[in-house]
Amino acid sequence: MSSPLSFGRNMSKVSSFLTLSMVLALGAPAAFAQQGFPQTPDTGEAALASQPALTSHTQAPQLPTLGEGIIVSVNNDMITSYDLKQRMLLLIVTSGVQVTQENYAAFQQQALNSLIDERLQQQEMDHWKVKVSDSDVDDEITRMAAQSNLKSDQLLSELKRVGVEPATLRAQISAESGWSQLVGGRYHANANVGSAQVDSLMDKVIADGQKPQYLVAEIYIDNAAAGSPANALQGAKQLREQIADKVAPFQAVARQFSNAPSAANGGDAGWLVSGNIEPSVESVLTSLKTGEMSEPIPTKDGVYIYLLRQKTDGNADMIFRLRQAAVSLPANASPQEVASANATLAAFRSRVTSCEAFDEASSKAPAGIQLSDLGDAQLSTLLANYSDALRPLKTNDSTAPLQNAQNMNVLYVCDRALAGDNALSRDQVENNLVNQRLSMLGKRYLRELRSTATIENH
Repeated sequence: MSSPLSFGRNMSKVSSFLTLSMVLALGAPAAFAQQGFPQTPDTGEAALASQPALTSHTQAPQLPTLGEGIIVSVNNDMITSYDLKQRMLLLIVTSGVQVTQENYAAFQQQALNSLIDERLQQQEMDHWKVKVSDSDVDDEITRMAAQSNLKSDQLLSELKRVGVEPATLRAQISAESGWSQLVGGRYHANANVGSAQVDSLMDKVIADGQKPQYLVAEIYIDNAAAGSPANALQGAKQLREQIADKVAPFQAVARQFSNAPSAANGGDAGWLVSGNIEPSVESVLTSLKTGEMSEPIPTKDGVYIYLLRQKTDGNADMIFRLRQAAVSLPANASPQEVASANATLAAFRSRVTSCEAFDEASSKAPAGIQLSDLGDAQLSTLLANYSDALRPLKTNDSTAPLQNAQNMNVLYVCDRALAGDNALSRDQVENNLVNQRLSMLGKRYLRELRSTATIENH
């Protein structure tokens, strides 16, 4: 589009200080997104973050009259004033943010941007004959309704009560789901990751578990999308004010307004690790108490609002999958017996340098050495000297010989992971890598469609 838009006599030129970061329009693809925040004991403002924005008390927004007719054409596919009003109403009631004179233009432009992208997505889906069944749309409506403690027919009735036609929501869901299918189908092979990449990230996840971490939800307003850093900061301040006044839930606002990839998950950004966070952001997170929301934090590229849900001081508990090579040694063993056992195990350890080699040696164990599979052991349950020896080791590393009341042994690390409900498994790490790549490829795909499309104002 080459010029600002105007809508009817009463509307000035549209200024866009908020633009939806389009992975899949105003929501999350069911195949990619987590369903809201993980189950954690939130407190303070964080405990209110996932409250539904749409309730039986929601009032129908009062919008200025839009001029009737066609507003924009997207490759000859028309967007009308009715389409725009419907999308604005849906955006407003699902975010919970109140419309003011200051933010009305932003709502209007964001709704229009989402409609343009949705038309481009739908045209591409039609080209590739991607179809979304009514039952798939019904399932997504049921999931959305459950997040507001409603049944699907109740959700549609509430939307109808505030002026949103069910067809508006169904069209948005259909476009989101279909786009997800199309991107996944076309680019999944390009998004695959190798085992070495997963191993590397798992090592990083575990190493990060030994550093301070912050479990956060975020809202990010991009400077470029906002038009200027000043616009981004002003927009962030308005959003934070309405969240703090409990007008709109953090999660709903993040889903509709944040430019971060986490918008699809209601702002759930997971655990941020000390040392990997911009210093200006980490200094604020360090000062927050659990459950508190930050003031807007300007950075080089945009403005963040963070909701601190939990934080840890590091030194996370871990689970190790262990093999053991042991030499029996009585509690009253002589120094000569201890030295002999130590030498025997040191020689074994120099020859057997991995879990695979350990398993091969199990069928022909050297005389005097017992080889066994210890299964999984949690670091916090072990003796201090064993815990200290194991903590820095990676997969296929082994300890130096260690002595206890029954024997002297060497432990082989055959796998390791963080312990606890929030710990990522290897499969989750792999899925996250694939989904991040698909998200990036989907955004690039949409930018290419925009660059070659004919988009005209009317």
